[in-house]
Amino acid sequence: MKLHNATVLITGANRGIGLAFAREALARGARKVYAGARHPASVTLRGVEPIALDVNNPEQVAAAARQCADVTLVINNAGIANFGGFMAEGSIESLRHHMETNVVGLLRVSQAFAPVLAAQGGGALLNVLSIASWISSPTLAVYGASKSAAWAVTNGLRLELREQGTQVLGLHMGFVDTDLTRGIEMPKSTPEEIVRRAFDRLEAGAEEVLADDFTQQVKRGLSADPGVYLGAPRG
Repeated sequence: MKLHNATVLITGANRGIGLAFAREALARGARKVYAGARHPASVTLRGVEPIALDVNNPEQVAAAARQCADVTLVINNAGIANFGGFMAEGSIESLRHHMETNVVGLLRVSQAFAPVLAAQGGGALLNVLSIASWISSPTLAVYGASKSAAWAVTNGLRLELREQGTQVLGLHMGFVDTDLTRGIEMPKSTPEEIVRRAFDRLEAGAEEVLADDFTQQVKRGLSADPGVYLGAPRG
């Protein structure tokens, strides 16, 4: 699909990659951009329409679908990323929290907006995933499990929404220079680089974005012998 004249909804749009998505959508000629955030006052980008949207709040998600009935592109960007492995104290509660936000929240928004997209001719879903969908380390094990599940949900949504003409795109990336990765000494992409590549692939009709060299390398290695890698979260 094309961004020109599109109506875009972005979850978690007040900062980081979500904010970069909003800026780039406007730059590419989107007709309207709804910027979802738990606290709409935190959305300060001119030209967007802030809306209250906590993906863990079913009532807010349903209200957003009613309010934004002209949406043609939904970007599921909202998520959390906390460090920790499966054997760490509190890992079960952490896993529940990650799954609720990164997986159930993504699915909740997708379910609510699927009829909206169908009414607009199909449109698209763009789900922000991670290189950690495929690799793990003790530092990122819990986060990675949630992103693996979100990848599976994305693949399932692609199959189920194909009949209504909805393009479903999964975005995978390594470290991105945002507040989330502050203090981590690793090579990082900028949010703007990631978003440009994602929108280029969206407009080309793709189903997957491997947004940096490391992500492409890891994806090529999935058919090799399994091993433990250094994981990298979404920005």
